[in-house]
Amino acid sequence: MRVNPLRSVGARLSLALLLVVAGSLALVYLVVIPSLESRLIDSKISQLKRFVPGLIHHTYPDDVGTREFASDAADVVSARVVVYSIFTQEPIFLASQQDSFGLRPSTDVDNDPIAVKTALTGDTEWGTVERGGVRYAEVAFLLPNFDIAMLSSSLRDTLGAVTVARQRLLIAGGIVLALALVVGYLAAWVFARRIRRLEQAAERISGGSFDEPIVDRGQDEIGQLARAFDRMRLRLARLDRARREFIANASHELRTPLFSLGGFLELMDDEELDEATREEFLATMRDQVQRLSKLATELLDLSRLDAGHIDLEREPVSLAAMARLVADDFGAVARQSRRELVVDVDEDAVALADEQRVVQILRNLVENAFVHTPPGTHVRLLTGRRDGVLVAVEDDGPGIPAEQRQQIFERFYRGEGTQASGSGLGLAIALELAEAMGGTLELESRPGRTVFSLVLPSAGPDPASAAVPEPARLGA
Repeated sequence: MRVNPLRSVGARLSLALLLVVAGSLALVYLVVIPSLESRLIDSKISQLKRFVPGLIHHTYPDDVGTREFASDAADVVSARVVVYSIFTQEPIFLASQQDSFGLRPSTDVDNDPIAVKTALTGDTEWGTVERGGVRYAEVAFLLPNFDIAMLSSSLRDTLGAVTVARQRLLIAGGIVLALALVVGYLAAWVFARRIRRLEQAAERISGGSFDEPIVDRGQDEIGQLARAFDRMRLRLARLDRARREFIANASHELRTPLFSLGGFLELMDDEELDEATREEFLATMRDQVQRLSKLATELLDLSRLDAGHIDLEREPVSLAAMARLVADDFGAVARQSRRELVVDVDEDAVALADEQRVVQILRNLVENAFVHTPPGTHVRLLTGRRDGVLVAVEDDGPGIPAEQRQQIFERFYRGEGTQASGSGLGLAIALELAEAMGGTLELESRPGRTVFSLVLPSAGPDPASAAVPEPARLGA
């Protein structure tokens, strides 16, 4: 599906970068420029204030000297100097008596606000004023003869420097914004291209194509997402293969007993069939029906687990009793297959679980032990405690290969080799049932010893001893 370029990730990232840069430049313009202007004005005023003590102490005591104060002071401070006399008290009105500019009268500075403030407070005052469209930095102070002197310096050059800085900042900001837009778009395009590759990979996977790997060598979040996608691809590929194998196996599992049942039904129509042969045929047909029933039950349990509609009871269950029950169920099978089935239980192992589901899991584990081990194998049912209570099925068979242990609980997975059989759903259903009861199903395997442990929440306080006894080497 084609995306509107203005709504693409690249466009949005570019716009976001542009907004960040523009915001930063605006912040500089609104904060730094006024701050620079304020600092320059303060520096000018401070420069004028430094002359005040010296000018007061060097005032001429005679009238002639006093009349020359403004011009002499102007030479020292390099600024305009005006001397005022208080013309009226209420309201205050100041008239200029001397002006270093030689103006007579100096009407442009009469009653200057900074000088008036000094006349009111008697202290040195400073600030800025504007006259004729020009700003001035001013300092006013009281002379020994109670006249008021004012130092006034134009801020034209100072503010001109600020104006130049403002203009250059605007020009530089425009260039930076343009570069940010170009660089941001290119970077976003590269970033969006990686996302598009992931989108294309997702489309391939959704279409059922799992062969092409997803490669992104980046170490950022997109690279991690790509690697997660590739792990998903591999898992889906395995599940797809397992699904295909399951369909083939299920078809075979269904077709074989159905074909067998159909054949036996035709044979049983023969009126000359003797009773012993008929009973043999009926027994075989019962086995085939049981085989079909087991497959249907597994599929039904799987669908209920997926839908979250599995019914579970939470009540105290004696794991020792469950182990003995399952051992009794498989006693005849054990003798027929020349296997020894041993029960070694702790009577205090009581779990909070569903009795029927515990039995279902144990039957599945014992059946797996019988199917996947050679005749003469010893199989033990154990109960004990470890992070709760557990019941375990142990055998001294050849063990499970390391490469199969990570997949053995996956749905539809059937172990490789001549002993692989069944639908591949038993252990997956057992694990999900265990987790639904608040427990787990653990596997420990090495050549000569394989243990499946069903760990469940305890229904009572743990005793002091909390370990499953290490089984003795059977047959030693």
